[in-house]
Amino acid sequence: MVPSSSTVLVTGATGYVGGRLVPCLLQEGYTVRCFVRDAERLRAQPWSDRVEVAVGDALKADTIPPAMEDVEAVYYLIHSLGAGEDTFEDRDRRAAANVRRAADEAGVQRIVYLGGMRPKGEQQSKHLQSRIETGKVLCDGSVPVTEFRAAQIVGSGSLSFELVRYLTERVPVLICPRWVRTPTQPIAIRNVLQYLVAALDQPDSAGEIIEIGGPDVFTYAEMFTKYAAIRGLNRRIVNVPLLTPRFSSHWVGLVTPISNTIARPLIEGLDNEVVVDDPSKARTLFPEIEPISFEAAVRLALRRAESGTIPTVWNSAVSSTPNEAPFTQLDISEGLYREERSVDVAAPPTIAFDTIEHLGGDTGWLYGDALWRL
Repeated sequence: MVPSSSTVLVTGATGYVGGRLVPCLLQEGYTVRCFVRDAERLRAQPWSDRVEVAVGDALKADTIPPAMEDVEAVYYLIHSLGAGEDTFEDRDRRAAANVRRAADEAGVQRIVYLGGMRPKGEQQSKHLQSRIETGKVLCDGSVPVTEFRAAQIVGSGSLSFELVRYLTERVPVLICPRWVRTPTQPIAIRNVLQYLVAALDQPDSAGEIIEIGGPDVFTYAEMFTKYAAIRGLNRRIVNVPLLTPRFSSHWVGLVTPISNTIARPLIEGLDNEVVVDDPSKARTLFPEIEPISFEAAVRLALRRAESGTIPTVWNSAVSSTPNEAPFTQLDISEGLYREERSVDVAAPPTIAFDTIEHLGGDTGWLYGDALWRL
């Protein structure tokens, strides 16, 4: 058991899960230290003045030990999915090994890791294999690890939810490959956070691998249909089983703000069945947690999205988003779709706005120039 007066280190604090976990830990009374590469990225968070900040990089081993001083527990929430399909596995292994060694040397009492579910079958995606391998690397030390394994996380701004949301909202007829028929067991972000926080209070969770999931097992096709029903949309699904992951990722990249770099390893993972094998361990260790249904999770996510109160989004973390990809937000209000994109420009406001004023006419438009001339 880690006392609530302890200092806990949250790696990946600028990411989707980490950014939501921090206020939950603060509410429980923990002293929270955030390990980030860029402290400026925390300033926008309402809790930024209530945490300690340690600047470093998990891939640079010498930057980690100062962050570990007087730390009782470490949350490992780092994932290099956006680093490129040829490098993310190696980066995941090296980052996990560096953090594990620093935790060993600092005498940390516990590491809590949120990984991915082990898929059924012999063929496993690189993305899911990397999540399992990261857990093994973290466990290869003296610090006990509580490893949670989850499938798709459903919440406002989560990658899995936004994939379902954007595709269903934007495409009346979904041309879908075989992965839409693969069973999966999604879990609400609020339940994930409950498990992560409760782990520090449950000493019997140390050294355990705990699979967590919601009460529903659905295919992605069923999730598309459920989402459409909740939103009152009429959508059709046309199966095209010959679509490859590469082609599917380009399709997702075209229709949604999720880049091909991220979409491809994600889609390869969706081709694997990820369902909780043994739910009894989570129920036994954390009987107070009652996972909510997929429908309830979607309704909560939509409420947050429509009210504009989304604390973190899937591309919050720099490591999960290619540098050239702008932040994108889809708003739905009274039948109006508004997509907002933003990008930092190294120029004074007057010069930037002058460029905007000259759009159109002989200058042309930023996108779909021929369409503007119709």
